Amino acid sequence: MRFALVNPAWSFEGSIYFGCREPHLPLEYGYARALLEAAGHEATLVDAQARGLTDGALRDEVAALRADTIVVTTAPSYLFWRCAPPELRVPQQALRALHGLPGLRLAVGPHASTTPRATLRKLGVDAVVMGECEDVLVELADRPRSRWGEIDAIAWLEGDEARVQGGPRASDMARLPALRWDEATVARHAHHHHRFDTAPIGPGAEVEASRGCPYHCTFCAKDNFRDGYRKRPLDVLLDEIDGLVAQGVRYVYFIDEIFLPDRPLLEALADRPVSFGVQMRVDNWSREMLDLLGRAGCVSIEAGVESVTREGRSLLAKRCRLSTEQLGDLLIHAKKSVPFVQANLIQSPTDDPADVAAFRERLRQHGVWANEPVPMFPYPGSPEYTMRWGTPDDEAWERSVAHYLDHFERFSDLQDSRPLPLSALEIAPPGHG
Repeated sequence: MRFALVNPAWSFEGSIYFGCREPHLPLEYGYARALLEAAGHEATLVDAQARGLTDGALRDEVAALRADTIVVTTAPSYLFWRCAPPELRVPQQALRALHGLPGLRLAVGPHASTTPRATLRKLGVDAVVMGECEDVLVELADRPRSRWGEIDAIAWLEGDEARVQGGPRASDMARLPALRWDEATVARHAHHHHRFDTAPIGPGAEVEASRGCPYHCTFCAKDNFRDGYRKRPLDVLLDEIDGLVAQGVRYVYFIDEIFLPDRPLLEALADRPVSFGVQMRVDNWSREMLDLLGRAGCVSIEAGVESVTREGRSLLAKRCRLSTEQLGDLLIHAKKSVPFVQANLIQSPTDDPADVAAFRERLRQHGVWANEPVPMFPYPGSPEYTMRWGTPDDEAWERSVAHYLDHFERFSDLQDSRPLPLSALEIAPPGHG
């Protein structure tokens, strides 16, 4: 079976989107392609975002593949599944551009994982994958539609009714191979994600050392994908990084939900000519391990602090044992060996603006940057959403966006303008075939 794995040409006008606008390696498609090819299928990645493909060029390229199955994702790379654009405008546009081409239509991503029925309806696809998609795409390739009931992580239409089969899938990280990207893909990836210490030199890349997180903070939308903490085998990860270095990559960003202290990995990275960035909780790190992190080549830390009070962090279920002063001490210590260190803050009713300003100023004086606290968006699939409204239903994304727009006048500094409701962003389903 021939697969076309389509990453749409992402744009974010009017969207509530907290992620980076630059193209990133679609790791989920990299793994899926490797597993599909190992199972005897053909799989081609068509990255419309990275290559700047127009709708017409996308259609021409997919048509030339004569694919039996076209897969479209609802988020720009695994890195942003937890903070995806709420609306499905861009995948809708991609599917509309592909209208009339033969083949099955499948969708993967956070929307399919959390609200499968609504995603089926809005996209007009044959089926959606719930949870992590690599293994499931192979199962779909190996079974005719009459046997889809055997696959424990999909939803599809039977007549006019949506059938939801099982629940979200969690991939076995030991089965995922070291990813290989072609030279053109690596060469065009000029972006160095979350790197601010210097101008990028050479291509960058994204990798993952682990998937999931042992914490369950209320704001994190990972209940239905990338949830349970799992590590990749170290030899496989290093094989992947060595391949990237051989292609000229000098900076990688670990997309791990939480980059935990890992002495063998850090010692191995210290011997390689590559720098890297991470997302972490600084309260998991000792001063000694932060020093090793810097020696290993870390040049960028994004650390979740969220609130400047114990009460605020408790409301967010952070399970943080340290005081605000101790968190600040560790961030300041990290800055001694890591060129860029950031503390992330979320608006909290427990935080006095004067205390927030004092915390930010203390960090600033030591070269650590902390953002102005941003409003919290209650993503479907996060504990915050469930506490407010229960299990996400077919109107979950609309409900979250309406709440966000109704309750906040000031938004993230990433927003170019006031975000729009979903009804103003999404378009009619593209139809099928």
